[in-house]
Amino acid sequence: MRKLLNSIVHPRVLEAQDAWVREIERTDPNSIAIIDAALMIESGGYMRFGKLIVVWCESAIQLQRLMLRDNLSETNARKRIAAQMPQDEKKRFADYLIDTSDGFDDTRTQTEKVYRELSAILEKA
Repeated sequence: MRKLLNSIVHPRVLEAQDAWVREIERTDPNSIAIIDAALMIESGGYMRFGKLIVVWCESAIQLQRLMLRDNLSETNARKRIAAQMPQDEKKRFADYLIDTSDGFDDTRTQTEKVYRELSAILEKA
C-alpha cells in the first residue's frame, strides 16, 4: 500500500518542488532554496540538487520526539522508524550534516554555518 501511495504522491510532489525551484531561480539566480522532504534520498529526488543537507539526531532522541509529536506508543514509533532508511545510511549521502540532538540553539548555529558555506560557494560561482 505504501509503494502505491508513494508512486501516486511523489511525482506530483517532485513537480511542485521543481516549479518552486524554477521560480526561485527566475527571481534570484543566486539564492539558496531548501526543500524539506523526509523521503528525498529514498525517492531519488536528492539527485536534482547540487547539495544535500541531512538533518538528524541521536536515535533515542528521534524515538522520543516521534512519540511526543505523534502521540505514539514506543512500539508504534519503533515500527515507523524501522520503515524508514536508517539515519546512518542517509548521512552517507550528505554534503552537510546538521545534528539536532542538542536542541534549538546548537541546531541554529550549525544551520548558520551551513548557510555561510553555501553562500560562499555561490559567491565563487
